[in-house]
Order: sequence, then C-alpha cells, then structure tokens
Amino acid sequence: MADTLPTLASLDMQPYLVEGELPSGLEGKVGIYAIFDAAEALQYVGYSRDISIGLIQHLVRCPEQCHWFKFYTVTRPSRTLLDEIRNAWLAEYGTVPPGNGDQQLAWEKPIDAKVFMTDEERDEIANAEPAQTNKLLKKLARRVEAEVKAKVEARGAQMPIKFNPKLKEQGVLALK
Repeated sequence: MADTLPTLASLDMQPYLVEGELPSGLEGKVGIYAIFDAAEALQYVGYSRDISIGLIQHLVRCPEQCHWFKFYTVTRPSRTLLDEIRNAWLAEYGTVPPGNGDQQLAWEKPIDAKVFMTDEERDEIANAEPAQTNKLLKKLARRVEAEVKAKVEARGAQMPIKFNPKLKEQGVLALK
C-alpha cells in the first residue's frame, strides 16, 4: 500500500487565501494537509474530517506561518491511512516541522489567553474574588481575541472568526 500513497512533492502548492477566503471546495472533505510559510518551508502536517475547518483553525492559531498548503483527500476516513500518509510526508521532508515538534500545542490546541497575560492582569486575577475571576478571564480573552483577529486580518483574511463565548470565561479561545 505504501507505493500508492501520495508524496508531498507530487501535490500542487495552493495559496492559503484567495481574495481573503480559503480556496473553495474543501468544506466537508476528509483528508490530510501540509502547511507552509511565505518562504514555502513546511510548518505543519495534519489531517481533519473537514479540511477547511482545520485550515481555518491553523490560520487563527498561527497566522504568520500559514501562506501555502498542499492537501490530499480520502473517500473513506481512516486514521490509520492518514497517519501513514503523515508519517510518509514527514519522512519525505526529512526534518520535523515546528508544528509537529516543539510548537505542536500552538498548532493543535485552542488559544490559552492566560499565556498572554500582562503582569497587571495576572495580579488582578490573582487578587480577585472567586466570583470576579471568570469576568476577568473573559476580559483577558477578549483582549487576546482582538489581537488574534488583527493578525489574521493583517494576513488578508476576510472570513468571519467566532470563538466559543462559554470558553472565554475560562480564558480559552476556541473556534465556534
């Protein structure tokens, strides 16, 4: 089966954004993708049950690194097959890209706004009454959300980005 897997080199490089939007036709498609920066250096290899949702999540989490991508769709979802392709692509590339290595959490997990707290915010939350903590975390999340949206817009994205409001109370930004 290994000889039927697509090589990374055999796939066409696609622009991440076309007129401010992800290229059409990826919605609801199961597959694997490789994300490249502006210099076309591989940054991350991942897979998703909906490639378009995966690409949006990565654009929000790591906007500066999302300039190009390659993808391959599968008709029958199989984690085993997708893992096999990912491992083959990583081996083909020769080194582990940052998003699959030391920066994996930034690429794969919701944004933890608490990481971006100022000393003033940290003190305010530490000294707050328990009833006020969620309000302060939500305020922090909104500040970080504005910064994230500004970075995504600076990349030229024009699609709406909405975060789960319930998770903001925990200081977490996860796409809705």
